[in-house]
Amino acid sequence: MAILVTGGAGYIGSHIVDLLMRKGYKTVVADNLTTGHRKAVHPKAAFYEGDIRSQDFLNSVLCREGIEGVFHFAASSLVGESMKDPLNYYNNNVLGSLSLLKALEAHKVKKLVFSSTAAVYGEAKSQPIREDAPLSPASPYGETKLAVERMLHWWAQASGARFVSLRYFNAAGAKASGEMGEDHQNETHLIPIILQAALGKRESVSIFGDDYPTKDGTCIRDYIHVEDLAEAHLLALRYLEDGGESTVLNLGGSKGISVKEVIEAAEEATNKYVNVTIAPRRPGDPAELVASSEKARLMLNWKPQKTSIRQIVEDAWSWHRSHPDGYHKL
Repeated sequence: MAILVTGGAGYIGSHIVDLLMRKGYKTVVADNLTTGHRKAVHPKAAFYEGDIRSQDFLNSVLCREGIEGVFHFAASSLVGESMKDPLNYYNNNVLGSLSLLKALEAHKVKKLVFSSTAAVYGEAKSQPIREDAPLSPASPYGETKLAVERMLHWWAQASGARFVSLRYFNAAGAKASGEMGEDHQNETHLIPIILQAALGKRESVSIFGDDYPTKDGTCIRDYIHVEDLAEAHLLALRYLEDGGESTVLNLGGSKGISVKEVIEAAEEATNKYVNVTIAPRRPGDPAELVASSEKARLMLNWKPQKTSIRQIVEDAWSWHRSHPDGYHKL
């Protein structure tokens, strides 16, 4: 079975590709390398550099490779950036997904696993967040992911296709061996930023707001190890292969961890002090996001293995310590 992974050179996509290859799937990656890294892609995976907004590009890949299922990761994914440049997010995320679905329809590909986000919920009224919670995104990023979810619903209804939309919370960590990890040009994710500070690559870590209505005043998030996330994606594909109906699932560790607690865990894992500064709140940042992942555990028989923040930070530290400059000098 040939599987297409759009955005497969990115952080999460590359871990999915690695798992698919280890499980014996013929794996095809499409990525424009705007934020992804060619060196992050498994060397035996078929790789095509191009933009999914191009029908010619997609048609050439789909014709050549005989694709039967798709993991769709290709998207812009930064909340703060989306607040500053919303039109680019609609262009990349919504139009890119529309282009992909048109090509899949033309080639009769009817199984898709979509990389969605907890950002579709916005400032949730209660925690943990279930899939039936109100959808009220607080950023263009969340709005564009929700728009794609709705497009998938109508596409599936009209075409007979089936999809699983995975709304995940804060992906973190790295492959346990330290071979693969998180490498963004302008890093905005908390754990890599903390570890860069521990490596001496930045002077301090900014906490954006310490006056939230939380246990220590800092934002609370639900962290999920990228390897557990990859396993859930594979289980979602197998669910579709077995005839499962379209569905939406949360993926998280179901534990609320504050920014200060993440910093403390990193200091313990690295045995290094991290200098912290307090900065103003960022627009679009909810005070708390914690997942209820019970539905995914039941429907997919998903059993995350690395649920402690200490384990997540330790695996990320293995990557950052052995690759202080990311993939650039491999």
